[in-house]
Amino acid sequence: MTPAKPSSQTADHQQAKLAMWKPLRHRTFRVIWIASVFSNIGTWMHEVGAGWLMTSLAPDPLMVALVQAATTFPVFLLALPAGALADILDRRRYLIATQIWMALAAGLLGLFTLTGASNPALLLAFTFALGIGSGLMMPAWGAIIPELVPREDLHDAVSLNSVAVNVSRAVGPALAGLIIAATEPGVVFILNAISFGAVIFALHSWRRKTTDGELPAERLVGALRAGARYARHAPELRTVLIRLGAFVIFASASWALMPLFVRRELQGGPTIYGWLVGFLGMGAIAGAFVLTYLRVRVSRDWIVSGAVALFAASMIALANSGSVWIGLIAMFFSGMAWIGVVSSLMAVAQATLPAWVRARGLAFFWVVYMGGMALGSAVWGQVASWVGIPMVLTFAALGALATIAATWPFRIGPHEVLDLTPSVHWTTPHVRDENEMDRGPVMIQIEYLIDPARLDEFSRALHHVRRLRRRDGAFMWEMFLDYEEEGKVVECFMFESWLEHLRQHERETAADRHIYKKVRVFHIGDRPPRVKHYVGGHMNEPQLFWLEKHEADW
Repeated sequence: MTPAKPSSQTADHQQAKLAMWKPLRHRTFRVIWIASVFSNIGTWMHEVGAGWLMTSLAPDPLMVALVQAATTFPVFLLALPAGALADILDRRRYLIATQIWMALAAGLLGLFTLTGASNPALLLAFTFALGIGSGLMMPAWGAIIPELVPREDLHDAVSLNSVAVNVSRAVGPALAGLIIAATEPGVVFILNAISFGAVIFALHSWRRKTTDGELPAERLVGALRAGARYARHAPELRTVLIRLGAFVIFASASWALMPLFVRRELQGGPTIYGWLVGFLGMGAIAGAFVLTYLRVRVSRDWIVSGAVALFAASMIALANSGSVWIGLIAMFFSGMAWIGVVSSLMAVAQATLPAWVRARGLAFFWVVYMGGMALGSAVWGQVASWVGIPMVLTFAALGALATIAATWPFRIGPHEVLDLTPSVHWTTPHVRDENEMDRGPVMIQIEYLIDPARLDEFSRALHHVRRLRRRDGAFMWEMFLDYEEEGKVVECFMFESWLEHLRQHERETAADRHIYKKVRVFHIGDRPPRVKHYVGGHMNEPQLFWLEKHEADW
């Protein structure tokens, strides 16, 4: 008898599971990924140790919640400049410096704790210092992934990084609970300091290939402005940030109050706390495999909404459990839900950010994530001191459920298929003096001839172009009608300098090119639209540069 062939669904599921491990075939990614697992284990051990130490030094809900806030708030403050630095500096050296900083902070906290000199202020100060390192590191860490794996493995590499974090989340807290029960939190802090050495070694062994672009590197302030403009005018990124922020502000309650919940509500010690957080990590690992299966069958919008609902149900179960075993089950499903939301949104952000602004776009992701965690931790900690921890967890769960309907209009599915490869279709205009690239402002005018009967339709199409111009650096954009020549429309936009205008050419993608083509079809003239470039000069030295676009440019 001929054996039955596996169904197409079973074959797809097996291929999806194998695909997630494909990035490990690349040596540099594999070495850095393994090192990050060890470092993340140390980080999760540290978080358990810091939270538990504060319950001994100052067992107040607000003080315990401030430990979480001290970890996340620096990321909120520094992520944007860190993203800009990661886009303009050598990311390898930059990341090594951040790892050394965090190793020193963790090591000093461990020494103070072991010698009995620790107090709430010192604990929060060194936790804040570690948060500074994390804030500087996170955008750069996400931005190096496309450098370590080819484009076809990028999505799986992002998922594999989530697995690494959650393997560490499962192992680290359990180890920390055992170590703290046997010794004291200071030992955990020292081990965390040592774990950063693995990442330093891996990054040092990476022979990063750098390619010098034709244009000079951006300056920090200009890079910050460019990143902010992109975030403001990129609906794909805004959609991710809105859905992430709505979830995190409520989900932060369980993270902030978990140490005190274990001590007060479950009457447990550090071992039980470690197991609870460990089960959350194991649930996240299981969730990664479930996501691999769901991704080919369900849209990300439904995955994210379903994960939010699962997280809310788990929080309600945890708040009203009164049992360690029920708490472990609730934390397991919380982990599945957490990775369902955060990993899905991170993958969409990675897929919709072009290379030139990837670190800055991810910086906005971390600003919303960590800012929501910091704000939520402080708020829920204060509310818990008034109404109690179980009631706060219940309120937060109901709030998370409400965000499903509130954020449903912000759909993430349509943005996953954008082609972000550079379009490289522009003819670069020439200036009289190539050494004056910083001169500006620069005004560009594009003249179209449009059928008057289609003017409204053209106007709607051109306003999609407006968003692209503003996103890629234009600080002004307007559309003008020529009253003397019927059907003549002038698009006018401005950049700060000639160099910024040239950067706009480099930033346009194949997806943008498709939008420009929709506008081009409205032009009815015998020649392509005329493009003129005006460069600001002194009052007695006006400058005008112009060229006529070739048909291929459109």
